[in-house]
Amino acid sequence: MKLLEKTIRAIPDFPQKGIIFRDITPVLAEPSVFKHTVESLCEKAAATNCNSIVAIESRGFLFASAMAYKMNLPLIIVRKPGKLPWKVEKEEYSLEYGTDTLEIHKDSITKTDKIVIVDDLLATGGTAAAAARLVKKLGGSVVGYLFVVELDGLGGRVKLSEAPVESLITYKEEG
Repeated sequence: MKLLEKTIRAIPDFPQKGIIFRDITPVLAEPSVFKHTVESLCEKAAATNCNSIVAIESRGFLFASAMAYKMNLPLIIVRKPGKLPWKVEKEEYSLEYGTDTLEIHKDSITKTDKIVIVDDLLATGGTAAAAARLVKKLGGSVVGYLFVVELDGLGGRVKLSEAPVESLITYKEEG
């Protein structure tokens, strides 16, 4: 994971002063690092005995789609409102200043689905927790959460306590 950590770019004061943005785009630009990252996530997903992968918009799509392909598992996407063309289930969640909403196709999950939720970054956990509520509304069960990067100290892991949380890299951040 040292190579992954070395490849992720830290951008100070983005999107606002005092924030250090952890940019994963250099990981995508370096095939060997991207491959290693996807393989590491697949190993962690396999340990959960999942039978489907849920990807959170948008950077979660990058890693989860490669994982689903490699593991030969269904990929289910969770998107912002108005992006999915079929009947959807919605879940509103709180942000630091206001609320947001996620949507999933109503027919994308069954009661036999054991889901691992994948995103690029875990910060406060609100988005991943909302995705988990969508999975449960449709009858599936969440068996794990996988992230490339975790910002420790922002409380995200606590919101996801019903299933194991795994991150490839953890940065100490102040909440």
